[in-house]
Amino acid sequence: MGELIAIALRAKPRAPMLELPHCDITLEAGLTGDCRGAVRGRQVTVLTEEGWQAACAELGETLPWTTRRANLLVRGVDLTGRIGARLKIGAAVLVITDECDPCSVMEKAHKGLRKALITGWRAGATCRVARAGLVRLGDKAELQEL
Repeated sequence: MGELIAIALRAKPRAPMLELPHCDITLEAGLTGDCRGAVRGRQVTVLTEEGWQAACAELGETLPWTTRRANLLVRGVDLTGRIGARLKIGAAVLVITDECDPCSVMEKAHKGLRKALITGWRAGATCRVARAGLVRLGDKAELQEL
C-alpha cells in the first residue's frame, strides 16, 4: 500500500505549481482549480516518488518534484504498465489511461530532464477521474486491478 505525499496544481498554463495539503477531485474538472483537469483522459497526472528520484539520480541533482508539473506525488505504488487499473487515493478513484509523455517544458526546466523521465514510466501516469472525492496528504494510495 502506498501513500499520497504531495498535491499540486496550476491555475493557468505555465503558471507556477501551487502545493496544497488537500484538494477536491471532481469528475468534470480533475483537481479543483487546475487548468488541465477538463482534458479527457488526462484529468489528473500522478508521479511516483521512486520514478522522480530515479530521474534525479540520473541527472545527478535533486530537483523539487513540482518541476515535473504533475498533480499528485505518491510513494510505494508502481504505476508501470498499469493502463486500465484503478488507483484509489483517499475518497477519489482514478483510472490510469496512459504513461505520461514528458514534454519539451521538462528540458527547459532542467537540461537532460526530459530524457531522464522517458525511461520506465518515470514521468508518471495520466488518469481520468472515476470517482470524485477529497484527497489529503498522507492518504493511502492503492492500485486496484480491474
